[in-house]
Amino acid sequence: MNESLPRPDVAATTAADLGDFVSASPSSYHAVDTAAKRLEEAGFSRLDESVPWALTPGTGHYVIRDGALIAWMNPTVTEAAPRFRVFGSHTDSPAFKLKPGGEFTAEGARQVGVEIYGGPLLNSWLDRELAFAGRLGLADGSIVLARTGPIARIPQLAIHLDRQVNEGLTLDKQRHTAPVIGLADLAEADIIELLAASAGVDAESVVGHDVYTIPVQEPALFGAAEEFFASPRLDNLLSVHAGVTALTQLDADGLDGIPLFAAFDHEEIGSNSRSGACGPFLADVTERIVASLLPQSTRSDYLASMSTSVCVSSDAGHAAHPNYPERHDPHVRPRLGGGPLLKLNAQQRYATDAVGTAVWSQACAAAGVEYQDFVSNNAMPCGSTIGPLTATRLGMTTVDVGPALYSMHSAREMVAVSDVVALGAAAKAFLQGG
Repeated sequence: MNESLPRPDVAATTAADLGDFVSASPSSYHAVDTAAKRLEEAGFSRLDESVPWALTPGTGHYVIRDGALIAWMNPTVTEAAPRFRVFGSHTDSPAFKLKPGGEFTAEGARQVGVEIYGGPLLNSWLDRELAFAGRLGLADGSIVLARTGPIARIPQLAIHLDRQVNEGLTLDKQRHTAPVIGLADLAEADIIELLAASAGVDAESVVGHDVYTIPVQEPALFGAAEEFFASPRLDNLLSVHAGVTALTQLDADGLDGIPLFAAFDHEEIGSNSRSGACGPFLADVTERIVASLLPQSTRSDYLASMSTSVCVSSDAGHAAHPNYPERHDPHVRPRLGGGPLLKLNAQQRYATDAVGTAVWSQACAAAGVEYQDFVSNNAMPCGSTIGPLTATRLGMTTVDVGPALYSMHSAREMVAVSDVVALGAAAKAFLQGG
């Protein structure tokens, strides 16, 4: 048996728990609700941003802002200018967002208008049964979560009507992506009525919505030795799951600083929102933590705290694809099952530098897991993450890491189970510090 791999029982249990987490988190709003429930079970309590905080040593708390969540554990002893150990992630994933305007009919089919959210692999969403999930805004100002059953599908054109489709599929983002949700002459309830019914509210009270498509096929193990895990939204709920799980397993008496888990929204569309990494959420929370734990502290104390703090930004990365080897760097070849990625980029699309690399190396060594470098082929610029945004806004050392995937931004992504276990172990070791 390969000693670097987790025991089969640990791997299976971890994969099953991740699958449960993903299935319960069809939207960013559901994801923070799922995370909050797990935190509550572990003894963390929710704080309200609209009132003053009174924090006590050795306790855990969390804050929700729309589709984002920040949770942390107060150390038993807090020194001046405490060091934060931040494990960052994001809750959103590429999908199709429901447009306003309701339904329309074409050729006897009921359809709804959708807008592309982020950068999904469009072809992967064709011919899949889809549900809708998200939040509804009600006339009284309240917000409820909603989730339908499998009611939609984006049907692909038959090959008989597009003989060249296998030479290259081209989808018009407006005309070819509208889901079919029923037959025009069998309409009993429209999409808003279906969403409202799922939330237990009156459709007439719904005045706004943030609702997205989700594939309904459940996460699953597969492979000759069940070494792979397939699921929607691994980018980036895998990292969210790792962070929440790690935080709830820490020993409050042995902390090095303040362990903090941050899950932002809107990363897939640039993070420019009040709940995104470009917004003030993390700065707001960390400043209030310092002020509450150290009532006599000054703004200078807070800035000193940020100067010694460090953030591990965990987001999915690419494993070298066996069918497209030329798309990757010719010499740096990360693989599935090789451990979490350390993501580097000379243009600072990832924030990793030598200082952050040392932090990540220490965490992986403490966890007993290996990690592997990731760089892009120079001819194929990489994406970015919350890492550079966090480093820029707060001035803390930041290192970009993440699990290696195949099929990133597909409706169904793929990871090695051993990498799921390794990322969780490294996250816990980093947050614990010491």
